[in-house]
Amino acid sequence: MIQRIQSIYLFLATLVLFGLYVFPLINNVNINGTISNVSIQGVYQQLADGTKYTIEFIAVKILAAPVAILPTLIIFFYKKRKQQVALCYSAILVIIGYSFWMAQTVKGVVPGGLQIDFANMGIGMFLSSIAIILMIFALRAIQRDEKLVRSADRLR
Repeated sequence: MIQRIQSIYLFLATLVLFGLYVFPLINNVNINGTISNVSIQGVYQQLADGTKYTIEFIAVKILAAPVAILPTLIIFFYKKRKQQVALCYSAILVIIGYSFWMAQTVKGVVPGGLQIDFANMGIGMFLSSIAIILMIFALRAIQRDEKLVRSADRLR
């Protein structure tokens, strides 16, 4: 059924991944002598008249949407629980790969590298980890449902 707890976990994982567009990865870091923020959209400065992007991450920004939509698509495989489990595992791998690629892009674009302290880390740094945890919770709920269905089939 679509109204199970795993659907909620998968939908929350989608919302968390779409949060990458809203929340910065790194706050108030010194890049080339200016205080800047880094998000999946690029490196930007908060000015009085608005936001000025100095470096844009076009590929990272574009690929964030399909990665974020993937958990929602998994919800609609509720009749095929084994396939849903396999898709959850693959989605976790895709999120890990995307996070690694995103981190390498951010580190590689800035000349001289970034010196990141814990105080500079933004909420966006932790969103992919939260999405993976929600996917694992959904995976456990799907497996629990599969176990329940198998035990009910044995009783018949």
